[in-house]
Amino acid sequence: MNTDNGIVAGIDFGTQALKMSLFSLEGKLVWRGERSYPTVFPLAGRAEQQPEDWWKALIEVLQEAAKCISLSRIEGIGVCATSSTVLVTDNVGVPQTPALLWMDKRAIHQAKAINENESHAVKEVLQYSGGKVSEEWMVAKALYLKDSGFLPPGTRIMEQLDWINFRLTGRWVASQCNAVCKWNYQVGKGFSSAFFEAIGLPDYQKIWPDEIIPVGGKVGSITKEAAAELGLTPGIPVFQGGIDAHIGMLGAGAVEPGVMSLVMGTSFVHLVHTAVPIFHEGLWGPYENAILPDKWLIEGGQLSCGSLTSWFLQQFYPHVPEDELGSVYEEVVKEAGKIAPGSDGLVMMDSWQGNRTPYRNPLASGSLVGLTLAHTRFHIFRAILESTAYGTRNIIETFTDSHVPITRIIACGGGTKNELWMQIISDVTGLVIETLEETEAGSKGAAILAAYGLGRYPSLADAANSNATTGRVFTPQQEARERYDRYFDAYLDLHRALFPIMKELSVT
Repeated sequence: MNTDNGIVAGIDFGTQALKMSLFSLEGKLVWRGERSYPTVFPLAGRAEQQPEDWWKALIEVLQEAAKCISLSRIEGIGVCATSSTVLVTDNVGVPQTPALLWMDKRAIHQAKAINENESHAVKEVLQYSGGKVSEEWMVAKALYLKDSGFLPPGTRIMEQLDWINFRLTGRWVASQCNAVCKWNYQVGKGFSSAFFEAIGLPDYQKIWPDEIIPVGGKVGSITKEAAAELGLTPGIPVFQGGIDAHIGMLGAGAVEPGVMSLVMGTSFVHLVHTAVPIFHEGLWGPYENAILPDKWLIEGGQLSCGSLTSWFLQQFYPHVPEDELGSVYEEVVKEAGKIAPGSDGLVMMDSWQGNRTPYRNPLASGSLVGLTLAHTRFHIFRAILESTAYGTRNIIETFTDSHVPITRIIACGGGTKNELWMQIISDVTGLVIETLEETEAGSKGAAILAAYGLGRYPSLADAANSNATTGRVFTPQQEARERYDRYFDAYLDLHRALFPIMKELSVT
């Protein structure tokens, strides 16, 4: 093995696209590329993807990479993916259903039934997920699929990451990261049979992957069949990843307690490690050893963020060719930047697909309050950016109220390319926000865990810290912060006032 020429591949199956980064074993970026795949919204609250589209995207991005670099140099592969994107397969891995995307809310009744279950076994397990499960998660979706007749004998149910790992290696395994955070798995205890019996899923062992592997552990090796399809060398080791946002913590170097990783993608995810478990009903967790050994993970999140900017472009610029949307987006950002903080009295609620943190309200929807004939589409765009910043501040205040001090915030993801957005978040929160030189922390984190799996680092934390690179730093502007305090109060008031109306609208 020539370590001077060896590279590792980090593959991130995100909500809208696959992103792959190739790094040298010393941590230098060698190549990066991506391929998008479609999402279908067949009904309100539903979101689906076709698993074969993920595999096709992987084939295409590897073919593109092969034009620039020899894929025979790849010595290890790490994969991360969206969490709670769930599909049913037959016993040889052929999908039997579309994948229910993480944002799909059709399991809302199953989640409600679990959360209202008074069994001691249920309450005991739920205390490690903030007292509730989400309709997004594997457990609720598995119940929905069972109740709807999609799990006949001989079928399996898995997440996006598990299916990709199976296609690569032929092994049925799950990530400890996903299992702890979204499957109600507890390290050292495993799955609680009493819990699953109580919620109506006693046969979970027959339908889920056979083994739970921690982040950085070896899943298996690339099979001859997969290698032939992908243009890779058979036998390349594949190392276990996890949830894309969570693996992004490794890419961001956010591994010490008190350091928040703010992942800015289709949704926003707020992640912090703690030395001890923190219990709070407004936060997800505490999750033990989800990413790092001997660490607890606390999570907050917003469902609608980057998806709102995508919606804006789709609705206000429907006739612009896709290859020209980048320049349109730049112009929109420029015009929105000319508008004063507060969007001239326009306040938006960012809960278009529901609220994750701190209200845990799947029936919440969006609102835009304060419109006048003087407002323009650029005001609406700025209000979108500000609404996500208000949501982030609300989450950060929930963390601090829970005695989880935030000493540092590292932002990553595609949203960090928008400097106006970053400054607004800093102004609204009153905090310094660091960004990364490389915005794609998910694929970088996946590459880091592959390098760790190959033995290049003594621990995942060392691997993450050794590869952390800070980009631009955004500092809050006092005058803007003071203006935003008023609008943030209005944002909170809107939730109290409109949530009951949104509930009624969702029923009708």
